[in-house]
Amino acid sequence: MRWSQMHIPTLREDPADADAASHRLLVRAGYIRQLSAGHYSLLSLGVRVRAKVIEVIRQEMDRIGAQELLLPSMHPEEVWRRSGRWDTWADVMFRLVDHKGAVNVLAATHEEIFATLAQELNSHKQLPQAWYQFQTKFRDEARPRAGLLRVREFTMKDSYSFDLEPAGLDVSFDRHKAAYLRIFDRLSIPVIPVEASSGAMGGRDSTEFMCPSDAGEDLVAHCPACNYAANVEKATSRLVPVIDGPGLPAPERFDTPGVRTIEDLATGYDAPADRQIKTLVYLLDGKLTLVLMRGDHTLNEQKLADATGAAEIRAASPDEIREALGALPGSLGAVAVTALPVIADEALRGRRDMVTGANTDDVHLRGVDVDRDISVGTWADLREVTAGEPCPNCGEPLELLTALEVGHIFKLGYKFTKAFGVTVLDASGERVHPIMGSYGIGVERAMAAIVERHNDERGIVWPVAVAPYTVDVVVAQSEDRESADVGESVYEQLTAAGIEVIIDDRAERAGVKFRDAEITGIPFRVTVGKRGLAEKVVEVTTRATGETVKVGIGDVLAYLRDAIAAA
Repeated sequence: MRWSQMHIPTLREDPADADAASHRLLVRAGYIRQLSAGHYSLLSLGVRVRAKVIEVIRQEMDRIGAQELLLPSMHPEEVWRRSGRWDTWADVMFRLVDHKGAVNVLAATHEEIFATLAQELNSHKQLPQAWYQFQTKFRDEARPRAGLLRVREFTMKDSYSFDLEPAGLDVSFDRHKAAYLRIFDRLSIPVIPVEASSGAMGGRDSTEFMCPSDAGEDLVAHCPACNYAANVEKATSRLVPVIDGPGLPAPERFDTPGVRTIEDLATGYDAPADRQIKTLVYLLDGKLTLVLMRGDHTLNEQKLADATGAAEIRAASPDEIREALGALPGSLGAVAVTALPVIADEALRGRRDMVTGANTDDVHLRGVDVDRDISVGTWADLREVTAGEPCPNCGEPLELLTALEVGHIFKLGYKFTKAFGVTVLDASGERVHPIMGSYGIGVERAMAAIVERHNDERGIVWPVAVAPYTVDVVVAQSEDRESADVGESVYEQLTAAGIEVIIDDRAERAGVKFRDAEITGIPFRVTVGKRGLAEKVVEVTTRATGETVKVGIGDVLAYLRDAIAAA
């Protein structure tokens, strides 16, 4: 390809609204352009990188025996109602009405449609099956951000496995996990597989592939000593044992005027935070619920959702709280409360001599025995771990890493095969539901993750495997006939050898061409200029290291073959 004939609109300045490195550089280097919030056009270079990413993923999916399909991206309303997700996914769905009045949705995901296809499976002899696709997803993100990292329209490789029984799903899951590790290695995206919540997707045994990055929106608890790793939505840690005193025969009221916070109570009333019961009031699927935490611990709302199965969660308003409990936050407690369900964090199990609100403004209770005085309906791990807490496996301090999720796999279970009546005959002739697994990678997000990890002050530094072109032949003085002829000769020689090459034949200053070569991140630059030709050499620059070497004109192909193989 010729640079002079391509649309590669590089910019000298960073876009004003770009914070993440990938957003800034993909715009500046002419890979993407924003249409509206969360919607991006991929330009020529971007399309080429996307195709490379897809091909790496495709090869590894084919390697584990998965079959590529392509499903519609617009779905009739009834399939989402049948799965029960018409309401639970309402906040992220794009819905539309056709000219006949039928309601459809743009695909937020494809479990329903894959399950519909699976209705044609009839025998255990047809299992296992693994199906995948590359298809556009549409999600009504409330706050699109960071270029391709959080958008409303994106390409996902989603795959689904169907097995006769859980043991088969374990095998399918492990094959996908191994494939994902190979994919991210080939894409030069460093990842940590972490325990995770399946969230709104449901299922169990969830693993996220997290790329450490300042642009990430997730926190990962990681132990460098034993490699324990979990999203904070799932992470646990060892608690330092607490020895309580005998407490009191019954809770005792005491006045606490002006106390509104854990800190207020700890400072003025000899009630350390680890001896306080923090009472939070939430609406879980519309039902008021008391959530109890130790005073020095923070609730993780995803853990609350996972523990209760609630699809809709929000903190209660002050008016709702006063109507239910007779007091405002700061004086709330669960002692003797029987009208509302109570869920408590495991850190409170067995605790005595505790302090909590009395459900009277400016009054608290001391000497509370959790088992004796509070009717806890559900115990669960609800707290969010913090840096420095002991690892649950080895006891060494945990670190918290900011990370970017680039892949997610989980055991989906029977939810969709039951909802869509998918059954097969087992070996005994009985009809049984297959069990499903679900596995996803966001293609454009993977592109952005590569840029987040591979850039410098001059621009993008693409790994060879995904670069739009491997070599950029720069004719330093395009007006010089000898330089132009030698540049063309090198370009044709590399192209004939199967190397992906672009020639910068524009009538621009050499400095402009060098700057564009650097910001676009093409791995190797061959500079053809009058000074080099006087020595019968060209200059080959490796983008990743900045190293430049002089190579004889007749040796360029051999040199680049070796350099590309070593990259």
